[in-house]
Amino acid sequence: MTENEPQEFQPPPPPEKIEESPTPQMSEIGTVTSIFIEPGKTIEDLNRKPRFIIAGFLSILCIMIFQVAFIQKVGFEKIARARIEANKGMADMPKEQKEAIIAQQTGPVAKYIGYAVVPVFMVIFFVVGGLLYWLGAMALGGRSTFGRGLAVWIYSGWPPALLFLISNLLVLFLKDPSEIEIGTNQQGLVQAGPAMLVSAKAQPVLHALLSALDLFQIIGWVLAAIGLQKVAKLKAGSAWTIVILIALIGVSLRVVSALIFG
Repeated sequence: MTENEPQEFQPPPPPEKIEESPTPQMSEIGTVTSIFIEPGKTIEDLNRKPRFIIAGFLSILCIMIFQVAFIQKVGFEKIARARIEANKGMADMPKEQKEAIIAQQTGPVAKYIGYAVVPVFMVIFFVVGGLLYWLGAMALGGRSTFGRGLAVWIYSGWPPALLFLISNLLVLFLKDPSEIEIGTNQQGLVQAGPAMLVSAKAQPVLHALLSALDLFQIIGWVLAAIGLQKVAKLKAGSAWTIVILIALIGVSLRVVSALIFG
């Protein structure tokens, strides 16, 4: 082709297709309620837009309500005394020193700090859990973000938290304070698993191991496995691997705590 010959017309390349991020179909209030009825559909909507503030706040509120009700029922001083007496490291401590520690832990400042610790601990617990789910999904070939991992962690714990609150409040109001083992029951009066057959005071390590097989926790595991499959595009086996490994870490920490503190 010479310089004077007209060049053949070349159509311009088509514009690049820009994928729009799908918009969520549920409000955040809707996801908080629908997780009980349609967990798969709810997680899919959270995958479109991760949300976790309201569910996280409600989970913290459930634990706070139980803690306040428990303290009002039993008494702050009795709880502090039971903790000290159950601590193996303080078994040989002189009585006067124990009483001084109890007086310090039952003062007004200590009470406010005790109430404030719960939400702070829960927020840290959420962040660490969301980070573990995100990193676990990425390690096993999934595609996710920290926000989605955090949403799965919080939403998988929200239904168990509400069930925990309802069942424990019922038992707390019906049970006489003298029948409550303060040192072991502050974490929950209802044992929905084989741990109920073992005394946490007499066999703390075995109780810590069996507490992993709790109905509330199993519900959370199922929801977490569904969530990881939806948001990280993982197979069921990979999702369950992440959930079980993280659960084993939690059980190990409980066992170590039981060995050290009883």
